[in-house]
Amino acid sequence: MRHYETLSPALEQQILEQQAQGWVSPFACKNSDVIRRLDRPSDVPKIYRQPFSKDADKILNSAFYNRYADKTQVFSFFRNDDLCRRALHVQLVSRIARNIGSVLGLNPDLIEAIAIGHDMGHTPFGHAGEHALHALYHARTGRCFRHNLHSVRVLDTIIPYNISLQTLDGIVCHNGELPIAEYRPQPLNDFAVFDRRMQECILDEDGDRKLIPSTLEGCLVRICDMIAYLGKDRQDAVRAHLIGSEAEFPESAIGRTNAEVINNLEVNLIEHSYGKPYLMLDAEHFAAMTQLKDENYKRIYQKEFVQKQVRESVVPMMQEMYERIYQDAVTHNEKSCLYRHHIATVLEKQRWYPTEIPYAESDPDDLTMDFIAAMTDDYFVDYYAELFPKSTRRISYVGYFDEGQ
Repeated sequence: MRHYETLSPALEQQILEQQAQGWVSPFACKNSDVIRRLDRPSDVPKIYRQPFSKDADKILNSAFYNRYADKTQVFSFFRNDDLCRRALHVQLVSRIARNIGSVLGLNPDLIEAIAIGHDMGHTPFGHAGEHALHALYHARTGRCFRHNLHSVRVLDTIIPYNISLQTLDGIVCHNGELPIAEYRPQPLNDFAVFDRRMQECILDEDGDRKLIPSTLEGCLVRICDMIAYLGKDRQDAVRAHLIGSEAEFPESAIGRTNAEVINNLEVNLIEHSYGKPYLMLDAEHFAAMTQLKDENYKRIYQKEFVQKQVRESVVPMMQEMYERIYQDAVTHNEKSCLYRHHIATVLEKQRWYPTEIPYAESDPDDLTMDFIAAMTDDYFVDYYAELFPKSTRRISYVGYFDEGQ
C-alpha cells in the first residue's frame, strides 16, 4: 500500500498564517541582490520583468534550449516517446523546486532560471556521452569536461548573455550525483571569485565536488534534481521493460514509486527547513534517498545492455568524430558542419551578445568540445553516418515493437 506523508499540523497552521500575511523568508535571495557582469540598459529590471525572470527568458530563448527535447535523460537506446527526455527533466526539477520554494518563501524566478538552465551543457547520450567527451577532451588538453561547467560556458562564454551570478552559481553547483543531508549556502558576491572557482574546477577532475550553491534557491534546485529523477527513472525503467515493476525494488522510508518519493521528500524537506537558513532532510529520509540512488545504479544505470552500447558504439564513434571535427577547426574548414551548423548558430546570437575574441578563433579543442556537447542524440547518429558512411558502427535501438528484447 502506498504511503504519503503530510506536514505536522502545527507547522501547516504556521505556514498558512504566515502566507496570509505575505511572509517571505528572510534568507531568500532578493531581486535587488542581483549581480551581473555588465551594466547593460536592456537588463534593467521592469515591474513586469524582474531580474531573475529575465535570466529565465534568456535561457528559454538561448541558442540551444530547444535541443533538450532530443537529449537523453537516462534511456538513450530506446525509441519510446513515453520515456523522459532532458527537456521534461528540467521542467520537473523546476516544478518540484518551485512547489517547495513557494512554501519556504524563496525566490521563484531564481529557482526557475537555475532549474531550466542547469543541464544546458549536457551532451548527447546522457552521462555516458559526458564521460566519453571528458576522456577525449581531458587527454588532449588536461582540462575537464563536466556538463554543469559546460552549462555555464554555454550561457556565459560562448554566448555571453549577461546571466546573473546567482543563476550561474546555482547551475554550476547543481551536481545531482552528490547528495548531502544538509545544505548551507556558501556566500558568493563577486564574479572574480566565481571565475577562479570555475578555472579550478576545469583543471581538477574532482573540483566541482566541493561546490555548494550560494543561495537557498540554488541549494533547493540541487536537491530537487535528485528528487526529480530518482522515482522517475524507476517509472521509466518499467516502461522500457528493464524491470518488471517498481515493486521489485525494496520498500523504503520514502516509498518505491515516483509519486511517493516526490511527496515524501518534499514534506520532509519543508518540515526541517521552514524558516531556517539551510535546507535539510532528517537522517531517515536522507538514508532512504541515498539507498534509492544506489539501487537505481545497480538495477538501471549499470545494466549490461546499456554499458555494452556505450563501450562498443558511443565511445569509439565519439572518438572518430572528435578527430574529424578537430581537423575542421584547425584548418578553418568553412564548408564543414562545424562551421555551417554550430559556429553559424553561435555567431547569429553573438550579434546581440558580442565577444572580444571571434568565436571561430577559439582553441580547436574547445570548438570541438562545444560542437559535440551541443549535439542531440539524433544529430550525433546522423552526423556520424554522414562523416563515416562505410563504418559498421551504429547505435542499436530498442524500438516501439521490440517488447521483450
